[in-house]
Amino acid sequence: MTERQSHIVRLADYRPPNYLIDHVDLTFELAARGTRVESTLTVRRNGSHDEPLWLDGDELTLESIALDGESLAKEQVDQRENGLSISGLPDQCRLTVVCRVDPVDNTTLDGLYQSSGNFCTQCEAQGFRRITFFPDRPDVLSRYRVTLIADKSTCPVLLSNGNPVESRDLEDGRHLAIWEDPHPKPSYLFALVAGDLKSIHDQFTTCSGRTIDLGIYVEPHNIDRCDHAMRSLIKSMAWDEETYGREYDLDVFNIVAVDDFNMGAMENKGLNVFNSKFILARSETATDHDYEGIESVVAHEYFHNWSGNRVTCRDWFQLSLKEGFTVFRDQEFSADMGSRAVKRIEEVNLLRQVQFPEDAGPQAHPVQPKEYEQINNFYTATVYNKGAEVVRMWHNLLGWDAFRRGTDRYFERFDGQAVTIEDFIDTMAEQADFDTAQFRRWYDRAGTPNVHVSKRLEGDELVVDFRQEVPAVAGQDDDEPFLIPLGLAAFDRDGHPVALGGPDGNGEQALTLVLAKTEESRRYSLPAGSDLPVLSLNRGFTAPVKIEHDYDAADLALLASADTDEFNRWDAYQRLVMKTLVERVGEAEAHGEWPETRLPDGLSEAFGRLLHSAAGTQGGADPRFVAECLTLPSENYIAEQFTQDVPVDAIHQARVELREQLANEWSQTLVLVFEKLAVDGGYRFDGVDVGRRSLRAQALTYLNALDHPAWRRLAVEQVREADNMTERFNALTALSLRATDERDEALESFASEWQDDPLVMDKWLALRARIVEPDDMETLAALEAHPSFSIRNPNRVRSLIGTFSRGNPVAFHAATGSGYRWVADKIIEIDGFNPQISARMATVFSRWRRYDGGRADRMRGELERMLDRVDCSPDLAEIAGKALK
Repeated sequence: MTERQSHIVRLADYRPPNYLIDHVDLTFELAARGTRVESTLTVRRNGSHDEPLWLDGDELTLESIALDGESLAKEQVDQRENGLSISGLPDQCRLTVVCRVDPVDNTTLDGLYQSSGNFCTQCEAQGFRRITFFPDRPDVLSRYRVTLIADKSTCPVLLSNGNPVESRDLEDGRHLAIWEDPHPKPSYLFALVAGDLKSIHDQFTTCSGRTIDLGIYVEPHNIDRCDHAMRSLIKSMAWDEETYGREYDLDVFNIVAVDDFNMGAMENKGLNVFNSKFILARSETATDHDYEGIESVVAHEYFHNWSGNRVTCRDWFQLSLKEGFTVFRDQEFSADMGSRAVKRIEEVNLLRQVQFPEDAGPQAHPVQPKEYEQINNFYTATVYNKGAEVVRMWHNLLGWDAFRRGTDRYFERFDGQAVTIEDFIDTMAEQADFDTAQFRRWYDRAGTPNVHVSKRLEGDELVVDFRQEVPAVAGQDDDEPFLIPLGLAAFDRDGHPVALGGPDGNGEQALTLVLAKTEESRRYSLPAGSDLPVLSLNRGFTAPVKIEHDYDAADLALLASADTDEFNRWDAYQRLVMKTLVERVGEAEAHGEWPETRLPDGLSEAFGRLLHSAAGTQGGADPRFVAECLTLPSENYIAEQFTQDVPVDAIHQARVELREQLANEWSQTLVLVFEKLAVDGGYRFDGVDVGRRSLRAQALTYLNALDHPAWRRLAVEQVREADNMTERFNALTALSLRATDERDEALESFASEWQDDPLVMDKWLALRARIVEPDDMETLAALEAHPSFSIRNPNRVRSLIGTFSRGNPVAFHAATGSGYRWVADKIIEIDGFNPQISARMATVFSRWRRYDGGRADRMRGELERMLDRVDCSPDLAEIAGKALK
């Protein structure tokens, strides 16, 4: 194994910066090669010391340094591979540094680079050091004045942070624009964009009467796809004023969409840079899911203006301070814009399928990590999504009014500062009447708590026993309990809610408990002669925990029908499906052959009841909610129910068989639903139509699980005739379930029609990746060679390689190891030019120990191959190294 030196950054080692930079004056003379960057820094010594000034720098060519207009003596400057050390500075001075950078050669998409010939930047977390020499850390807040100079014919648009100050033409065919940001910000929030872009514009009037000019800039051929993003921005601005009292603070707010971007978007102050996937939409090319994603991500980045920009992070260990808080804010916005129940289901699905496994494997870390090697590897589901759940628990424990008072105080107290998670906790604790010291464990302890729940009758009292179990992960093995808010209700055998009185109840039908001990019991009085009721636990998913309770199929069927909490109705149905799948897989593994199976009555009845409720024949359920219920658990989530020797092939077979059985049993009702919920009158993005299209998609998917030409014709006709991408792609997805001539013809025709639209082809690549058969290397090679694929573009990589490795487990985990080898080959190739993406792709190998000996050996071997290279990037080395420990 190659020896490598890791550099570990620890929270305990944090020290304030030796120098502060009060003002930054930047001048860019933009060119694909040799962009000249002149930065003048107003430097101030922080405290009493004689330490040198450290300026980070990466891949920069230094030309000159001047102190207060005079060249620095050579002995004052120590240039190293990663920056400059400058000694002998006065307490205050102006330091001018001139350097050059080559954007066209910057394949990392970090710092200043080119996308489709346009200049753009990405500075979070440590990209600013690839632009100029600077103390590139979030606790150095500065006011920026930026001058951009470029050829006017190739770069007619020149954008940066803040407000526009001046623009004019120069004599040599170039022009300049000056931007000034009056608000102090860290270097990670700096941005510039320059190029040949078109824009749409609108305005927003704030609650105090100020008029804000809004702009969205895109490549010229995409100008007709920006309207939805603009509407989303305006809704976000209004919602943040109404809900949190946060008013926008500049004269302009601009968004730019670029094709080459490592992440979803970036909240740079006043100039948000987006992956084009999260801006561009029109009904012919974007699905309902795309429209929802755009609305959510636009809101998320806008909300950062306060929760991240005006109040920012002191250091990168505080990342969830801005991200967890802002994810919670965008979740609540999306819930208000659509279905609150469906939004909650989506959030928990993501948590269970991504964050829970992360929290149980070698990449596990607390919401507030205590150390890291590469900060880029900590933009994780734990920091974002579990962090959001922790904020949600603050909200649930405090109640909205106290939570809002806490957020108001937080924004007021720390405006213009770089702060810590402790500052947020202390501010919220001022509103609390519970033990916030114990609640702090949610930030400090990795792992997902298990709450074991049992029940019994003692006379006319219901006794519910709770036991917390905290798994040992990430080197943490203490078992101190968490403070857990837990929603609870009970139902009798007829499905009626039970009023819970007694010493721990208040006679209401739904309660929120606060668990604080490893073991504790709660007692509730019941009407005389009551039977043992069915418990509805963690209603609304009040805490990010796993509930262990002995539900039988009848309990789950009852809750799926009668629970008054929509989230728990969905959860009960999903548990009923999972129970069936796990039992079938377990039986097959125990006997070495696939058992003869019949569809369980309780599950079949629940499925039919849901369908009829959405069709209006029994009640009037929200079709979108029903669609979420009927969506089968993914194979990866089913695999999470097995702690070792994950039976990959049996899981796949069980899921395929159950879908076919449900479809066969309820085919006529599925046809009824498909026909009854047809949407007329053209495409509309609203809750009613989105719900109808969603459930029709589920109905068509179930029908096409059957080998029946009539159902294939339904899908083929919809692919051909639908007037929007949502229904066309839903039908293509349904058709893809079986290898048929109709499927192959539809896939080929779709690719031919949309070959010039990268975002549409991303959908096609992802769909093709999901249906690759095990060991079919010829198809993988053909997809890799397809004109629509580029291994240099992160979106294409995620669509093909990411979907194959995470969305096609039966092929990725092919017993021969062919899937592992192909993905590892791509990761190694990507690592040569974009380490951030290679490291993220490699996490799919992290839990290799859960698989059988042959698969585990092959996955471990690929991790070793990635790591045992002289040129393995530090990003990839950290991920692979942790996985192999």
